[in-house]
Amino acid sequence: MAIATTGRSSNDLACSSSPARRFFLGKLNLRSTKVMFAVMKRQVILNVNGAEHEVEIEPNRLLLQVLRDNIGLTGTKEGCSIGVCGACSVIVDGRLVSSCLTLAAACAGKKIETIEGLAKDGNLHPLQQAFIEYGGFQCGICTPGQIMAAKALLDENPKPSEEEVKEWMSGNLCRCTGYYKILESVMAVVNGKTDPNYTFRKRETTAKIQSLDVYKPVAKTT
Repeated sequence: MAIATTGRSSNDLACSSSPARRFFLGKLNLRSTKVMFAVMKRQVILNVNGAEHEVEIEPNRLLLQVLRDNIGLTGTKEGCSIGVCGACSVIVDGRLVSSCLTLAAACAGKKIETIEGLAKDGNLHPLQQAFIEYGGFQCGICTPGQIMAAKALLDENPKPSEEEVKEWMSGNLCRCTGYYKILESVMAVVNGKTDPNYTFRKRETTAKIQSLDVYKPVAKTT
């Protein structure tokens, strides 16, 4: 995006003899740009998980920012910010998109689905259930994007092969699980092997911290 330079060309700025002057002009231009976008704010109605949200946003405001900061849906995560890691994945009109690269204003009039919209009437979506049951997550940062990506695949192809799942999910990165448990979770849904009555362990256990040779209670999972 070109930034206004108060009547001077970029070459003039680059060749300016004073570093301090170049720094000042850069600050001035940045401030002018912010003012320009503030003046250009517009009202946009976004349909997110079946509910309409009216937001006042700048034209360069990203869908990820609007979902998290304006609407308060923080399930969608920011990872790489360049559309590579998949953590910010959401579904727009049936297509999987990186919300960190998608302009929010461009989504007006479209159907946006996020991780918060998957559970219905208190019941988890089969993919959410499978990720819990089969251990498809650890730290959880990438999990919303993983689940949304898997949902987009199964909406398009309810019975993919394991190789098709691997190829599709390759756009979502995980630093924790080694991917096998993620694949296993998705394939469990494909093969109808989830248990709606599955629950976490409810008893308190102890775990040995080997490096200290001591025991400490593990948090209850009720």
